[in-house]
Amino acid sequence: MEFKESARLYEEAKKYTPGGVHTSIRNLEPHLIFKKAEGAYIYDADGNKYIDYQGAFGPYILGHNNPYVNNKVIEALGRTDLYGTGTTDLEIELAQKICKHVPSAEQVLFCNSGSEATFHAIRLARAVTKRVKLIKFQGCYHGWHDYVARNMLSSWDMIGKRDPGSAGMMEEAIDNTLVCTFNDLEDVESTIKSNDGEVAALIIEPIPHNIGCIMPQPGFLEGLRKLCDEHGIILIFDEVITGFRHDIGCYQKVAGVTPDLTTMGKAMANGFPIAAIAGKKQYMQRFNTQPGGDVWFAGTYNGHAVGTAASIATLEMMENEPVHEHVFRLGEKMRSGLRDILKRLDIESYVAGFGSVFTTYFMGFEPKNYSDLQHNDAVFYVAYRRALMEKGIFKLPMNMKRNHISYSHTDKEIDYTLECIEDVLRVMKGKK
Repeated sequence: MEFKESARLYEEAKKYTPGGVHTSIRNLEPHLIFKKAEGAYIYDADGNKYIDYQGAFGPYILGHNNPYVNNKVIEALGRTDLYGTGTTDLEIELAQKICKHVPSAEQVLFCNSGSEATFHAIRLARAVTKRVKLIKFQGCYHGWHDYVARNMLSSWDMIGKRDPGSAGMMEEAIDNTLVCTFNDLEDVESTIKSNDGEVAALIIEPIPHNIGCIMPQPGFLEGLRKLCDEHGIILIFDEVITGFRHDIGCYQKVAGVTPDLTTMGKAMANGFPIAAIAGKKQYMQRFNTQPGGDVWFAGTYNGHAVGTAASIATLEMMENEPVHEHVFRLGEKMRSGLRDILKRLDIESYVAGFGSVFTTYFMGFEPKNYSDLQHNDAVFYVAYRRALMEKGIFKLPMNMKRNHISYSHTDKEIDYTLECIEDVLRVMKGKK
């Protein structure tokens, strides 16, 4: 493949934008300029075609430019848009659907990004409990704001230490966010007891997809629910990634554990910008969208017709078509095929995943937390992904990142991908 036009346009982008990208994690080698997307495929400025498993970090549960979703958005924009006052019929319809399907959702509010949603959830928890401290987990990502932007993709020597993710963060915000180890209930309980009566909320990705796919061990999420109940702590499930991708009722429905508050985004609108916070009515009514509420909630673009129409259409497809059955079947086919190849080539690895999500860690055991991922061969992991790009298979060329299968992928794409993976791994291991 050649990337000459991408390289030329990237130089142009850097003239007007710092680094040439509008989200930091997009600046990777090779730097591609994308111009077209359709179904399971994306195309760069040089005309190279890729089977897309990145899926923009997960929104595309149905695939790129899904006709049903796009047409519903076009239809909505033909009659409505944004008013800055009152409520639209689309907001009502979408809120009804979410409250119907998501176990924790007695009421819901819409915003525009997952970071906004987690910010609002944490502020609400602090108002409800009259406490300040927050518990998050090493390696989990909950957005860019000061409340949670610490101990994300920490260097190995900073695991569990004070590791703010950005310059300019408030010291008080950093120090009031406590960091625990995923799948370690004893660590969580010890942290709560050491900060007795001070913890407002515990926020968690029920599956930490920010670092690939680390599955919660049996009893872990249930144990968190119990600890939060015992200590008066608000349990927040950040389902911005897991929500709707793993079930129309989010992963909480699969796990059988109901949080107090849930944040959602990404797959809820198949790529269109919208996010949400939902939860128990007694908590949600503290927001000042309810007359007399004392927790501020606002946003000019909240509930815009583009996002609400797209989300309604996406959920309608999940209600009426075998979306999850299809992506779960292909996900298992991919993981099973990967395991066969890796065993055949005698490559030390662990194939992780759930439903439509998969990744291959190059290490000899199942990782249970972020610290375990020190054993993953990061150099091999990234080189493997870059080699696949040369064959038209797009997985983000970055360590510990998950892949996504959409409703637009078929057995044909999975079969071809597995063939390419075997070819690449044979060459990399000197077996061909």
